[in-house]
Amino acid sequence: MKSFITTILCLLVCVCVSSAQSIQDIIDQVDFNELSLTVQEFSGEQSTVVDGNTVTILNRQQANNDLAADYLVQRFEALDNITITDQAFNSNGRNIIATQTGLTNPNDIYIVCAHYDTVADFCADDNATGTAAVLEIARLLSTQCLDNTVVYALWDEEETSLGGSEFYADQAATNGDNILGVINLDMIGYDGDASGQPGDNEFDIDVRDVANSLALKDDIITVLNSYTFDLSVITVQPGTFFSDHASFWVNGYSAVLLGESWETNDQTPFYHTSGDQFSTLDLQYFHEMTKLTAACMATFGGLVNLDNTVTQTATMLTSNQSSATYQWINCNTDTPISGAVGQSYTPSANGNYAVEVTSGSCTEISECIVFDTLELEAFSVSEVNLFPNPVSSKLTIEVSGDDDTLDIDLFDVGGKLLLQNTLTENNTLDMSSLSSGIYFLKVSSSDKTGTYKVVKE
Repeated sequence: MKSFITTILCLLVCVCVSSAQSIQDIIDQVDFNELSLTVQEFSGEQSTVVDGNTVTILNRQQANNDLAADYLVQRFEALDNITITDQAFNSNGRNIIATQTGLTNPNDIYIVCAHYDTVADFCADDNATGTAAVLEIARLLSTQCLDNTVVYALWDEEETSLGGSEFYADQAATNGDNILGVINLDMIGYDGDASGQPGDNEFDIDVRDVANSLALKDDIITVLNSYTFDLSVITVQPGTFFSDHASFWVNGYSAVLLGESWETNDQTPFYHTSGDQFSTLDLQYFHEMTKLTAACMATFGGLVNLDNTVTQTATMLTSNQSSATYQWINCNTDTPISGAVGQSYTPSANGNYAVEVTSGSCTEISECIVFDTLELEAFSVSEVNLFPNPVSSKLTIEVSGDDDTLDIDLFDVGGKLLLQNTLTENNTLDMSSLSSGIYFLKVSSSDKTGTYKVVKE
């Protein structure tokens, strides 16, 4: 069992939405900060850790992008319920592919994909944005049961010859793979309107009358109109052949390209240059594009409605799914708790806990719950202020009415304790030596406690 993601619980009684249960939940849980951090790491504007080493992924050109590929493998390895294929298709090219097998229709395949290679340094929009979106969608859907198979594919050598996607699509056609639809994400982060301000927020769907591609386009527009997105669609027909979806058209598969609006000349002015950097992106637009794609993949994948959220009180954890089988898990040790097989569990000690819920053929695991309410009252929301958050170096911890002594425990996203300390006068925590990512800080005074999410830039 891989590491679980920690969830903040700082109220006396609250419902922890630990993983999405519906398509709207999927949309709501597309994480703006996670997307932003991934783009910065993958474009080399923020250092990251690959195989235990602090590195900078500055360049992802075809002959120099093994570090980028290793980063992608590592990101997929952190997820459950997927099979990873590191597909070498020539002496340099590597496709990184993760497959989540459908429970009901394993041979019915939908693909969400992007290319990760570049022609210059940075290349945040082209195509760290598409890559980050695929990783975020995989993070969310891999926690869920799906009726159909979903493939999360990241292609190499798009910029030179569509080499990676061509190899995969040719092989799929030879094998007779039943690929029902492909959404290709290429450059989804630039919109000429001022970032975060009202504007046209137009995006293109490039499509041709190949297989059921027109119907796939219509299905995407149906999803767009069924939920609330700050986006406006432009259908481009006949669509461009100059991206990886074309490899699937050539092989008779349904496919579309989603991207910023080249049709209205609203593409990044920094295309194929090292000026294509994070600061030039419209992050709100990028977030909306990722949410739409996530909703489409949840729809096409056939999201199974099993509730793996957990309700916490001061003394008990309860699965919100009824009429199921349950196994409670100690996240600190990644082991099942003997005898803890009821819908509710009463911890005997503070710690990190999750529940595995099974209904029919579907088994899902909640995210880890930081249970720290034994003996201590929880801080109210207004009593604790952490700033700046996101933080680059020193985090200030303000607790109203504190007694000048605070105990702090810092955990990584897997629930591993990284540091313990007691703050007596200067309530600051130096995080400058930590890698970029998400952490959880437990703050305790003499009579109250709470756990809070901290984003390290």
